[in-house]
Amino acid sequence: MLRTHTCGELRSAQIGLEVTLCGWVDSYRDHGGGLFIDLRDRYGKTQVVFSPESGAAVQEASRGLRCEDVIKVRGTIHARPEGTVNPKLITGEIELRCVELVVLNKCKNPPFLPTQQDLPGEDLRLKHRYLDLRRPVMQETLLLRSRIIKMMRDYFEEHQFIDVETPILGRSTPEGARDYLVPSRVHHGHFYALPQSPQLYKQILMMAGYDRYVQVARCFRDEDLRADRQPEFTQLDVEMAFVEKDDVIGIIDGLVQKSAKELKGIDVQLPLPQMTFDEAMERYGHDAPDLRFGMELIDATDLAGECDFRVFKAVAEAGNRVRGINAKGAADKYSRRLIDELTEFVSNDFGAKGLAWFKCEADGKLNSPIAKNFSEEMLAKFKERFDAEPGDMILIVADKFSVTCKALYALRKRLGAELKLYDPKTMHFSWIVEFPMFEHDEEEDRWVAMHHPFTAPRPQDLQFLESDPGKCRAVAYDLVINGSEAGGGTIRIHDNAIQQKVFGLLGMSEEDAKERFGFLLDALQFGAPPHGGIALGIDRWVMLFGGLDNIRDCIAFPKTQRAADLMTDAPGEVDRKQLEELAIKILRQDELKK
Repeated sequence: MLRTHTCGELRSAQIGLEVTLCGWVDSYRDHGGGLFIDLRDRYGKTQVVFSPESGAAVQEASRGLRCEDVIKVRGTIHARPEGTVNPKLITGEIELRCVELVVLNKCKNPPFLPTQQDLPGEDLRLKHRYLDLRRPVMQETLLLRSRIIKMMRDYFEEHQFIDVETPILGRSTPEGARDYLVPSRVHHGHFYALPQSPQLYKQILMMAGYDRYVQVARCFRDEDLRADRQPEFTQLDVEMAFVEKDDVIGIIDGLVQKSAKELKGIDVQLPLPQMTFDEAMERYGHDAPDLRFGMELIDATDLAGECDFRVFKAVAEAGNRVRGINAKGAADKYSRRLIDELTEFVSNDFGAKGLAWFKCEADGKLNSPIAKNFSEEMLAKFKERFDAEPGDMILIVADKFSVTCKALYALRKRLGAELKLYDPKTMHFSWIVEFPMFEHDEEEDRWVAMHHPFTAPRPQDLQFLESDPGKCRAVAYDLVINGSEAGGGTIRIHDNAIQQKVFGLLGMSEEDAKERFGFLLDALQFGAPPHGGIALGIDRWVMLFGGLDNIRDCIAFPKTQRAADLMTDAPGEVDRKQLEELAIKILRQDELKK
């Protein structure tokens, strides 16, 4: 090794020891009689002193050092002089007095420094990711990621799970997000697909008798991105045989409890609370609600049907919904201008036709530009329904149920942060269960699977599979942490006849189902046990336990929102010879339109 110790290792116990350190120049200070630098590696920093005792040659060489130069220094550990101890550094009581300096690599003027406080834009940081990854916060995040993955592996090994790798190159079975396709050189015109998840392989493993499977799996989805999505991501994939829903949930409950204690020092009581999908949509407008604060959605459709305000009355009579929230104590904090901003927010981003509001005045009466359209008796009913007190602000959206959910969920989330209704350091864990099995695609006028087509319906809902699919509830469950989906799973269909029915309901003919999923349908006829599982998003777990807002900060080499790697310029063009070997021709955009 070029070094005897790391830059975060030395303490007072090593005073008098001759050591060799390697690292990056974090900062330098010329105090006239000597040069002081902080030498940095991923373990910490050590102060290095170049003084006359270092020798003229070493002193001269040290004056050419600049930030991010890579150097090796040899010297003796000394106690820092009285009054110069740095309590902010774990090595702050000692310093290395250098007698030998070797510059391993000079750094040209960097576009930004890993130590600077005001960070440049994300694009510049992603372009020079090797500099960005030197930032202590990035190193801490990746160390947290490593710790989380190890903890997960250890936990599942303790519970007798077998780690099995599944293929990266598989068959395209389009359902949901688009596949990333890989052309075959050997089989012209045929393609592999990168896995969106190991879903079918892990089900096959259950049928093969490996009743407890786990894998840290790389997954790929060609979909539109946002702050918490990536085209390639990592999930902790779990499957179990001879289980019911609560068995899978119980295993993950234990992992949550262990993670919260070891990573955050939080004691989590088990079992974690559960809420049905329907209840979550009614109370919070979303299937992954943030339960660190209240401000639940309140329905006032019945009152709207009785009032004289035409907007509310028309919505209620059309069979739609009038719902709102009570922002406790917010009346004085939101001026007309700020309320107009909230109105634009729900209208422009979430399709609401408007935002009605009332402020509860000191005398207990509701005040609003639309108050004149309500009788005193009706205003009193609205006040009672929303449990409004002086200083409160009621915000109401009148529209289709889906629109009220989206708009009020977003509004609740925004107000929760702006009004500081929760401590961002706290964590809340819960389950959402009993999701609808199907959603109706209005554009294509057909049913689609809400999770995936291998999800089992509740036994009591089997009767609705053909007669009324919209009534079917799935044996599905999502883990929610702080208002983010941190994992999702289902009990799978293990009966061939039911699987065929579901495929048919989704618009697949027997021939189409056989072509896409014939191997699964065959396996279901050779002794398939009841089984189910879950996938936990590791990137998202790191983001949540690390208190971060952007999933790209949890991945060493992420893609942008346009699925590009700015550092390597991927995706890129390939040689014509490679395309010819694959029998692929690239069409221009104008040729595609033809």
